This record gives sequence, structure tokens and C-alpha cells, in this order.
Amino acid sequence: MTGGITLTIVKPDAFGTNKSGKIVAHLESQGFRVRAARVLHLTTAQAEEFYAVHRERPFYKSLVTFMTSGPCMPLVLEKADAVAALRKAIGATDPKEAEQGTVRALFAESKERNAIHASDSDENATRESRFFFSEAELLAAR
Repeated sequence: MTGGITLTIVKPDAFGTNKSGKIVAHLESQGFRVRAARVLHLTTAQAEEFYAVHRERPFYKSLVTFMTSGPCMPLVLEKADAVAALRKAIGATDPKEAEQGTVRALFAESKERNAIHASDSDENATRESRFFFSEAELLAAR
């Protein structure tokens, strides 16, 4: 799962304001293909494990609280150079700094409520995809 596959999560803020479909449609219009998707409500333990890399950062606790505040939608997306393409498509973390036409410029509320997560490397895309989807689901997505 490298190169053409990445993971994104439509976060609780966007999911809760009925923007999830618009975000997925926007990504599809950018050439991404949805290969796996599900809706779930993360537990505190799941959010803490998923974001463990940020455990020492000052925003960790508020991130966990935010990500457990409502449903979210993890998706595995496919496109050539998927990780870089998705990072470009979603824009800067702060929607005020995001380029026009990016997901965050269009749908995010703030730096903290920024609508979407995207893997930052092929390695993390693989690890994060396996967090949400079984090996069988990922193999079927190929």
C-alpha cells in the first residue's frame, strides 16, 4: 500500500454539519477514488492510540476530545502519488492560510476544527489505513 493509496478522515466537525458528502465529492472531482470507507464514533482509547504521535504536544488532549465528539468517516483513497496529492488537495491546517479551492478553504471552520485529516507519508498512510480497515478490506480495495 504505497504510492497510490492514502488515508483521510472526515472529522466530526464536517461530518456533524453535513459536509462529509461534499468533501468526498470534492476529492473525487480531484481524481481520487474511494477504495474503502466507514462511519464510526471513536472511543477515547482509539483516538489516543491513533494520535499517539502527538502525545507530548500541547494540543493532544483537545484533539482527542474533538475527535471523540461525534462521528467521523475514515476513507482509503487511491490516486497516483496519493499522499502528496491529498495533502495539496486539503490545504493548510489553518483554513485562513489554505489555498482557494482546497477542502479546508471550502469546508473548515478553524485551525482546530479543520474538517479533514490526511496521512503525511506513505508509511503513515499504510499504518493509519490498517488502524481503521482490516487487511481483507484493504486487499479488496486494490
